Amino acid sequence: MLDYKLLHALATVVECGGFERAGDVLGLSQSAVSQRLKALEVRLGQPVLIRHPHLAPTPAGQRLLTHYQQVQLLERDLRGSLPTLDDPAPRLRIAINADSVVTWWAEAIADICQTEGLLLDLVIEDQDVGLKRLRDGDVAACLCATPQPIAGARSLALGEMHYHPLASPAYAARHFPDGPSDEAFQEAPAIVFGPHDQLQHQFLAQCGYHGRFPYHLCPSSEGFIRLAAAGIGYGMMPELQTHALIESGQLVSIAPGQTLSVPLHWHYWRHSGNLVQRLTDRLSQVALT
Repeated sequence: MLDYKLLHALATVVECGGFERAGDVLGLSQSAVSQRLKALEVRLGQPVLIRHPHLAPTPAGQRLLTHYQQVQLLERDLRGSLPTLDDPAPRLRIAINADSVVTWWAEAIADICQTEGLLLDLVIEDQDVGLKRLRDGDVAACLCATPQPIAGARSLALGEMHYHPLASPAYAARHFPDGPSDEAFQEAPAIVFGPHDQLQHQFLAQCGYHGRFPYHLCPSSEGFIRLAAAGIGYGMMPELQTHALIESGQLVSIAPGQTLSVPLHWHYWRHSGNLVQRLTDRLSQVALT
């Protein structure tokens, strides 16, 4: 049988990114946390944590983390029928794209957070790579663009987010006076959210351009829009977030009529318990069009 005290130590080390911070959370010394991890590895006969060059779970450690998250959620359901058990506030670790966080997400989950006392641990990931977090056992659920669930999980289609290639009017007039062109794409700086962000590449491919382009990296949805409004670059921005700026004329499309639609799918483990199912039911009512 697994010692869940040891699994708890593993999960805390991974979430905190180190033994010292994990010890502070667990109320243990760094040495005691390390001993728990060693005991777990002795029990399994294989390592559960890669310590160098970066702290990360091994494949065996990832499977244990997935199992531990599912057990935590199932135990919460058990506490509902056995009220004498301790009932700490439930916490869900979810991988989600930044554009969802700053647009529709808060309104969609506000009620269930309040009624269930749910605490969220949001991991900001691009919608193209969030599923890796779930597969690695780092999160209990994720939002991503991939419809196909991984083994042991389910997926729910939530709809689509629509993106426009936007810039300030002055920037568009300076770099795209005649609209999109290969020459303009080669010279005009774009704004990209992060190294995994493929929206810009997809838009350029939609325009028939597959070459290199200059770009700024800005891993902030709010900062992304501020850079564009200041005339520093152009980029793909969600309609839900920029509608008012387009209406006021602060941002304009460099390719009028062209949009990019990105599907969003909610992925969660099949045996995650009633809380995740209630959250899923709530998200199924979200209308992203």
